[in-house]
Amino acid sequence: MPGSSSSRRGPAASAPHVSVFPSPQELGSALAQLVAQREAQCGPAGRFSLGLAGGSLVRVLAQELPAAAACPARWLLAFADERRVPLSDPESNYGAYQTYLLSKIAVPEDQIVVINPSLPVEEAAADYAAKLKEAFQGEDMPVFDLLILGVGPDGHTCSLFPDHSLLQEREKIVAAISDSPKPPPERITLTLPVLNAARSVVFVATGDSKAAVIKRILEGDEENPLPAALVQPHTGKLYWFLDEPAAKELTIPFEKHSIL
Repeated sequence: MPGSSSSRRGPAASAPHVSVFPSPQELGSALAQLVAQREAQCGPAGRFSLGLAGGSLVRVLAQELPAAAACPARWLLAFADERRVPLSDPESNYGAYQTYLLSKIAVPEDQIVVINPSLPVEEAAADYAAKLKEAFQGEDMPVFDLLILGVGPDGHTCSLFPDHSLLQEREKIVAAISDSPKPPPERITLTLPVLNAARSVVFVATGDSKAAVIKRILEGDEENPLPAALVQPHTGKLYWFLDEPAAKELTIPFEKHSIL
């Protein structure tokens, strides 16, 4: 049985499904299959909206996703956060995906929502929000079919950092941050209302450096929860895909996968 829940769940939030894999390779394969399943649920003529975080996720997805993607021509691809750097900069999430993944998956260029890094950070956030609203016409709040997110050792996700004022944002769908505690300082990020409106969210974490924070997020009952713990989709599904080192401190039940 997949399982398990933290003791701190909102009244409308369901318990997350926690899956633990013996290696990042098995995790990546299962992640690609989850993407394929969510794409299939959109039907043969439906659009599939996918939001991606960056960092180590890029290479995990690049290895397994191209073989699992059924019809990338009908994908809408956006980024959960982005650094305000040139798109060719190594720090650019879009640039990393362009190099490692989009060269293997033919998502139409006009169906990829990209920031304009030449704008000041506040304007870049407003411009990205306008692009999302255009892409999700008829929806007051963009509702992604699937968001794939990471989590930092400090519990941040996207560019939502612990104790930052952006955790209180309820109106904007995209926010600017100019004082990121992690460089580069200027970024844009999806806000919690968008993350919690998604039909499915999967967090991916690997390595023992994440073990302590994963335990806090999934088993803690903190008065001031970490940003990743605040991601609890209102009506959608929440998954955590971990490798064994990242899960080593968990005491809650979880679904353990053997080597393929």
